[in-house]
Formats: sequence, C-alpha cells, structure tokens
Amino acid sequence: MRINPETVDRIKQTADIVEVVGDFVSLKKKGANYSACCPFHNEKTPSFNVNPARQIYKCFGCGAAGDSIKFVMDVDGIGYGEALRYLANKYNIEILEEEVTDEEALRQNERESLYIVLNYAKNFYQHQLLNSDEGQAIGLTYFRERGFTSEIRKKFELGYSLDTWDSFSKEALEKGYSAQLLEKAGLLIHREGNRPADGHSAGYDRFRGRVIFPIHNIAGKVIAFGARILKSDKNNPKAANQPKYLNSPETDVYHKSEVLYGVFQAKNAIRQQDHCYLVEGYTDVISLHQAGIENVVASSGTSLTVEQIRLIGRFTPNVTILYDGDMAGIKAALRGLDLVLEEGLNVSVVLFPDNDDPDSYVRKVGAEAFKAHLKNATKDFITFKTEVLLQDAGNDPFKRAELIGEVVNSIVKIPNPIKRQVFFQRTSEMLRVDEQMLITEGNKLLRKQQSAQKTQDRTSRQSGNAPDSPNEFINAFEGGFQGDNAEIPVDFFAPDKDQFEAPQRSKLSYQEEAFVKLLVIYGTKELEPTITVCQYVLGQIEGIEFTDTISQHILTLFRENYSRGRILPTEYFRDHHESEIRFKTIDWLTPKYELSELWQQKHEIYVPLEIDVLDRTAFNNILRLKKAFIEEKMKVCLQQAVHARSEEEQSAIMTEFMHYKSISMAAAKELGSVIG
Repeated sequence: MRINPETVDRIKQTADIVEVVGDFVSLKKKGANYSACCPFHNEKTPSFNVNPARQIYKCFGCGAAGDSIKFVMDVDGIGYGEALRYLANKYNIEILEEEVTDEEALRQNERESLYIVLNYAKNFYQHQLLNSDEGQAIGLTYFRERGFTSEIRKKFELGYSLDTWDSFSKEALEKGYSAQLLEKAGLLIHREGNRPADGHSAGYDRFRGRVIFPIHNIAGKVIAFGARILKSDKNNPKAANQPKYLNSPETDVYHKSEVLYGVFQAKNAIRQQDHCYLVEGYTDVISLHQAGIENVVASSGTSLTVEQIRLIGRFTPNVTILYDGDMAGIKAALRGLDLVLEEGLNVSVVLFPDNDDPDSYVRKVGAEAFKAHLKNATKDFITFKTEVLLQDAGNDPFKRAELIGEVVNSIVKIPNPIKRQVFFQRTSEMLRVDEQMLITEGNKLLRKQQSAQKTQDRTSRQSGNAPDSPNEFINAFEGGFQGDNAEIPVDFFAPDKDQFEAPQRSKLSYQEEAFVKLLVIYGTKELEPTITVCQYVLGQIEGIEFTDTISQHILTLFRENYSRGRILPTEYFRDHHESEIRFKTIDWLTPKYELSELWQQKHEIYVPLEIDVLDRTAFNNILRLKKAFIEEKMKVCLQQAVHARSEEEQSAIMTEFMHYKSISMAAAKELGSVIG
C-alpha cells in the first residue's frame, strides 16, 4: 500500500520542524531560528540551524539539509514512506493508502518489515504477561515484587515469553510473517543445518521463559529486546548454564553500540533538565523513572561507546554516571570514561554504599533520600579518578608518579582549554605537585597526539581518505595548548592547499546563481502593484543563456511556467524532486549569520533587509549579471586579438572590446564599484 498524495500534503503541512527536530536534539533559540550540534556529524560548536518560518534545517558543517520528512529519514536511517508514517503517528493523522502493483509490493522496505514484526513481538509478549497463567504467575509476580506499577510497565512496554520452544514463532507464522523475517529480526533461531523456510519455523524462539524488556530507538520504535531469566533448574545442566540476561543479536535496525536503553522515554526530561544520568541495567532505568527521576538511560551492560556518548550529547552536555559500590568494576570503567571527556561532555560520578546499585538503593531508601544522595555524593570525574587512584597508590612514589600520568592523560582529553586549566589547578592541589609541571606534561601528551594525528592525516590523504572538511581536521586539537612549553608547528593549521580547494568558478557563474536565487526566493513578490520580481527580471535578460548548468535549469523552469501564466513559488524548489535544486534552495534560504536585534534595540541603528530594498536589489542584480556577461565577451575579444591574422582584424576586435569596456565601466559606475 502507498500513502496517497492528500495525506502526504497534510503531513507536510502539519509537521513542525522545531518539534520534529527537537525530539532528537536539544535546540536553543537563536534570534528567529534555532541551533544545535548537528546529529549527522561530530562537532562541538553548534552549526546546525533550524528555520521555523521556512520549515527547513541546514547544517553549515556537513551540509545536511531538508525538511521534517528528510530529517526523520536521515536521523533514523529509514525510508520515505516510513518517515511519513512516523510523522503521521506523531500528529495523529489518519493514513489513507492506495493500492500498489505487485512489483512495488515486492520492493517494500525490509527495514520497515523488521519494525513491523518487532512491534508484533512486543505486543505478543505484553499479552502473555497479562493474560497467560505462566506470565501472571512468574513475570507479573517478578515485576510486582520490584514495585513496578501497571503505569510503569505500560510506559516501558514490559512483557513475558512463555517457557516453550516455539509459542511465539508458531503464532507469528500463522499471522503471515515469514520465518526468514523472524530470523532477521533476531526472534527465531534456526536448527543446526536447517534454515527456516516460509511457513515453517525450522527452529525455536530465541526468548523463552524470560521477562522481556523492549529496546526502543530514539523515535520510539521497538528495535530489539532484552530478556531476563527467572527460573532455574538445578537438575538440568543446560538450563543452569543459561545466561541471566539475553539480548537480541545485531540486525539491520539494531546496532548495540549505538543504542541507549530508555532514551526514548528519557529524552524530553534530559532536554528539560539539561542533565542525563547513566546507569547500567534495565531495572535501574525503570526504578528511577518510577521514583520520578526520568532523565536516565542505560548502556545495557556494554562498555560505553562513542556513538552512545554522542547520542547523549544531542540533548545535554552534562552526564552523571551512577555506579554500584564494586570498586574493581569502577577501576576497569575509569579508562573508558576518557571517551566522554573527548566528546566535550561534563562528566560526574556517583557511588552507592553497601554495594547497592541504583535500583536496589532507590527501593531501599525511597525517592527523596535517593535524590538527596545524588546531590551530596556527586563528584566530577577528574576529582573522582584522582581520589580512587590516590587511595591505591598510598605513599608509594612510583605509583604516585604513574597516577599523575594517568590523571594528566584524562585532563588533556578535555577539548575546552579553560576547563583543562581549572582541572590542572585542582589536581595540583589534590596531588600536592606544581601546577606548571602538570601543564608541561599535558602539553607533551598533546604534541604527541598532534604528531600522531598529522601522520594519520598524511596517510589518509595518500590513500585518498581525506577528512570530510577543514573544520574536522582543525577541530581535532582545537584550543589544545597552554603554558610556557606550548609549541604549535606553523603548518599545523594549514593543511595541504589542494586538499580542500574548491573547484574554480567564473565570476559570471556567481552572478547567474545570484540571479536565480533572487527569482527562487522573491519571484512572487511585487515590486509595485501588478509587477512581480519574476516579471521584471525576466524581461530584462531576454536572449541571455546561462553558463552554469543548474542556474540555467532553474531559469528555464521559470521561463516555461511564466509563459503559461504561472510564477513558481519558493516551496516548489524547496521540495523539488531533484536533490541538487532542493539543497541549493535550502542553502539560499538559510543564512549562516543573523543580524543582531541589538543594532536597533540598543543602538537605534536600522539596517535594511534585502526584502526592504527589493527594487534596488533586483536592479543591481540584473546590472551585475550583465556586467559579468559583458566582461566574458571582453575576455573572448582579447583572446581573438592575440590570434588575429592582420592589423585590420585586430583593430576591429579591439574596437569591439572598447565598446564592451565602455558598457562595463558605465555599469560599474552605476553600481558604485571601484574601477582600475
């Protein structure tokens, strides 16, 4: 089935770009627009811009651009139809569909099929928890013993899988889901040497006799499951050796290193409170939510990854990691936390007494006492790491020297130089060593990293894998040096010239682009009653054909439609099916810098906008275009004069040249240009 055009139009008109993007990143108002760190590439300085008036987004770092639908497609890695369904569900829009051909049905997006079958599995497990005797006796009893209310169970969509070999897969096959799809979704395990075939399970359910924790992506779709076993059979060695927790395998929609459990339920609270608590287990997240602490997510028992850190960074730069009292596990995790510092996040740590974890501690002391403990026991990561290592080192001078190296190595991971300076100062007080000595050691490490990065970049360039942009190259060590021993090689911030040099463009092509930009943005505006910008400017360039391909294409579209009495609106190009035209339009609609309101409010200086002087802008635009066009003619004359076969031919060419030059000078004078 295909969504009909009327429904698509309604979704486009209803979806608000600020609301849609705000579900995935933390937006901050900046003048009339909103900004954030881009979710599509790694950056520490916001270059992602959302324009609510135009209903578009644009990243000035990586170039990503589009509307609400394109954003959902890119951020969640889904197809056009699935993005429309997501937005329709968000805004409670009824989807009207049309029949599609058999060929189109065969091309149905496989990812969408995975989402559908995973959602079916979630509903099946929820039903078994509440309606089967086994689910009520085992699963529901377990959740109630942990104090999970019916509301919290619904919020996290908890369920139960029956302790049988194929109760789920048998019913799923009867409902028409193929065995191959069940296996691809990680729900079915085939029997050894016997792959599943359509209509036949040829295997057994992955999850049996366990409580089920659905794992959602940031958009709220179920992408995987975590499952905890509750029964143990000491007389059955195989059953006794089963893992306590079992997770879905990697699939096309589930990549464990990129997912945080509970992020869908927590994202709004994280954004509102500008803080995220990070725990380890599913029940930690659920118990804290029930205690009123909703800005919490879990790494699901895996070591923290860069992708997970960046996911948190979309919503807040502030993260506090909640550990249980197991010191051995904490020491092992300390090294991994340097990744969080490298991503520019502010990291704190909280420990719980008596080897309690967040789940057991909040159930023991209650919500208010738990919140008080968070407030009183929170320590920044550098201080916490220094205290832990100091306790181990004691008075051993060799261990203390090693400790200094480890702490300094963590401090230099912090990209912000002011924050580094603060931690150098605090650490010197804790370790009773000279602050300048710590800075010197830090700069040595930074220079080593710099040298290694330059070698890596040189190797990448030689192999054809250059950095995505100059900013990506430079930001690697942004603000990375301080103190007397700071020394930056003069060529560090000057990568090879040809590496990032843009293709050469003629002056004429820039003027052609400026001309069609004026048409696209202001073509329907009136310069005076009954005379539009489109009518005026098209009438001034009769006979001129553009050299730039895309500009000529846009000009042709305007001419053809205007000849039929229609002026194409901006939205036509913003939503154009050709991506090059669409991206150009969004680029034109999204200025990188905005005029500060203080000019008028504080200094009483009025700066006219382009639309305020549209008549003069249109006139100058035409004049510049014609001037550039004439100058190209002058270049041709000079080339012809060099190859003239006689003085008479050369004289005639130079006469033509001087004619063009007089026109160019007249245009320059009108424009107020400086003439050499």
